[in-house]
Amino acid sequence: MPVCVPVKDLRDTSAFIDLIERTPEPIIVTKNGYDQFVAIRSADYDELQRSAAKSRVLERMLVSERERSEGRTVDAKGLIGDLRSRYGL
Repeated sequence: MPVCVPVKDLRDTSAFIDLIERTPEPIIVTKNGYDQFVAIRSADYDELQRSAAKSRVLERMLVSERERSEGRTVDAKGLIGDLRSRYGL
């Protein structure tokens, strides 16, 4: 169950920081009963960032594997040779 706190509780910053540190899930901060933002521990945020980056890499790997299996790839040496001849390098 998510923890919700009103924005006025942010006045006591040390208590709010303690709440964030001891609560395993994100803290939802509300204003007038509506969600305003979510606060999480920085270690949890870092883990979310790593997970998202890993997901993007895996997705790109799947696309690359599909392109390779469809024969839509080019040899690197051939590509460099084509670029050199095209642009006179």
